[in-house]
Amino acid sequence: MKPYPSLPQALRSVPLRTIAPVTTLALLCFALWLWFDGERLAAAISGVLAVLALLASVWIHQRQPRLELGGVLLCVATVSGCLLSAWQLGSDALPWTYLVLMSNFFIVRNQIATPLNLMLVAGLLLMPGLLLGQPAQLQSLIVMVLVFGFGYHFSHRLQGDRTRLEMLASLDALTGVPNRRALEKSLQAHIDGMRAERFRQGLVVIDIDNFKEVNDRYGHGAGDIALSDLAAILRFELRENDQVFRFGGEEFVILVDTGSREALARFSERLRKMVYQSLRGPGGRITISAGAAMYAGEQRWQDWFARADAALYAAKAQGRNNVVVAE
Repeated sequence: MKPYPSLPQALRSVPLRTIAPVTTLALLCFALWLWFDGERLAAAISGVLAVLALLASVWIHQRQPRLELGGVLLCVATVSGCLLSAWQLGSDALPWTYLVLMSNFFIVRNQIATPLNLMLVAGLLLMPGLLLGQPAQLQSLIVMVLVFGFGYHFSHRLQGDRTRLEMLASLDALTGVPNRRALEKSLQAHIDGMRAERFRQGLVVIDIDNFKEVNDRYGHGAGDIALSDLAAILRFELRENDQVFRFGGEEFVILVDTGSREALARFSERLRKMVYQSLRGPGGRITISAGAAMYAGEQRWQDWFARADAALYAAKAQGRNNVVVAE
């Protein structure tokens, strides 16, 4: 199972994948033009910036889950390229500046784009006679400030929308608990953290026993109520550092902050008993089976999950309403 990229990253990758190669080509062409025009130093600088943009493009295409660095490299290349072109071409290069001021806000977060854009404007202001002096130059400065402001405003709104979309995309609509997308992201984060800090974590996979019979006999509405009630019970029973997710269908997954296999077994058994005592459907008592596994140094979260899932199948094979903890 391949982990999903987060939604903001997925949305940001669309303009990045287009802008990065275009920027590389533009800087390379500018370097060639400067070279044949006799501006060898400026041509060399533009060539270096083209390489930087190329590295950003490669990073963006190969490091989908980590777009931030590629975006920063690209913004540095575009800002530096604008300053170089303004130094060489004067006011004729200003239209490119407007484009860069706007696009930077959509390539990286506002917290990064804002100082980079301020550096660009400050650099242009320091160039003699470029933005200060004549009325036409002052108009260019006013347009630049307006583009900066509108870019910041719309990017801020877009980031808010991205955050809300990420939240909606990470929640199960029926039960209100995080869904499989959020689970995969959280599992990978836990794997990375445990390898670095040697935390002890447990994974519990829970499945409602005979859930298909509930749906077939009493309808999907009854099944939905059972799922929602189970999610509520699990959330109520979890401790502060534990997390519950709906994996899909009638399966739930819990990340448990625990110190030993024995503690994980006690935790899982307590959940089973609580569900046995509390969860009811139209046909009476509803039970669960659970498989659990302590983190054992797996490099991939899928391997850790597979151990807990195998324990769940063992619990089912032992007659359901049971808990099995992997060795």
